[in-house]
Amino acid sequence: MWPRRTTRRPPMVEDRLSPEQIDVLLTAAVAAPSMHNTQPWRFEVSGHVIDVFLDSSRALPAEDPSGRALRIAAGAATFNLRCAAASMGYHTWLGLMPCPEEEPDLVARIVTEPAGVPDQELSVLYAEIPRRHTSRAPVQDESITQDLRIALIQEAFKEKAELTWLGDAQTERILDLVREADLREIGDWHRSAERARWVGRRQGADGIPSAALGPRSATYPGVVRDLATAPLDRSRPSAAFEQHPSIAVLSTAGDEPADHVAAGLALERVLLVATRRGATASFLNQPLEHDDLRRAVQRTIQGTTRKSGFAHMVIRFGRGRAAATTGRRPTQDFIDNPEES
Repeated sequence: MWPRRTTRRPPMVEDRLSPEQIDVLLTAAVAAPSMHNTQPWRFEVSGHVIDVFLDSSRALPAEDPSGRALRIAAGAATFNLRCAAASMGYHTWLGLMPCPEEEPDLVARIVTEPAGVPDQELSVLYAEIPRRHTSRAPVQDESITQDLRIALIQEAFKEKAELTWLGDAQTERILDLVREADLREIGDWHRSAERARWVGRRQGADGIPSAALGPRSATYPGVVRDLATAPLDRSRPSAAFEQHPSIAVLSTAGDEPADHVAAGLALERVLLVATRRGATASFLNQPLEHDDLRRAVQRTIQGTTRKSGFAHMVIRFGRGRAAATTGRRPTQDFIDNPEES
């Protein structure tokens, strides 16, 4: 059950967060998306400070050898933490990669300020966290309005990222890169074994259950990534998807670890605002798992005159709802030093 948030504004300044407040904060954090729903994060709480760490035991070395997807997921969890804090009346201060040399797995430090003024935008988005789910179902053609496209561009900009919507020719180019990535994966047993560990099983506390895979695309390449590895999943029913998908690429100016975390912040802000506006999202990130194809994705959205920037997510938006959701582990599994009340 989604925890009931505590008092809107703290009536008095305590020297530390209560166990109930910590539960609200972490329940929101772990609802963030992660590659194959590995949930690769852990937290330490001290007073009013929350540190977000990577959980390297849940890394995906074959599909994410650089750890970029791990850091993006941790950034998304960090954004949810800030939304939950705002919903309880806390202002938050945020530092990314605060100790890169001494603690490279420490990706974010959040300081909750009881006497501050909470961010109202974040507070509103807190209600969307349990409603946001990846949807791999068909949607209507061109179901994302220009108004929403502009709004999501602005939301990404607030986190120092850029959301670029693709035209028809750019979409075809991205789908060509999807084909190339898929061809490279044929016979790559490291990737298929890694994916099989997390994808295609009954509903559990992590990973992606078969029910959440959605239908197979009746045409190839599909506008939704088919993650299936098990024979029964690969032969599940097919469906016709939209012919003119609404696809955008999320990128940042830099490609350092802190930029990856920032991309995660931007990703979750965009996804929660999209959810609030009645839109769903899924991902076509397979080209981004190969360095040369990732550069090709970036060139596709930049044209021939501007060469800077680094692509982090290829997102397909639509209007619909997920056929099934993915599980989450209990918050106690993620915290290293839960404080006693």
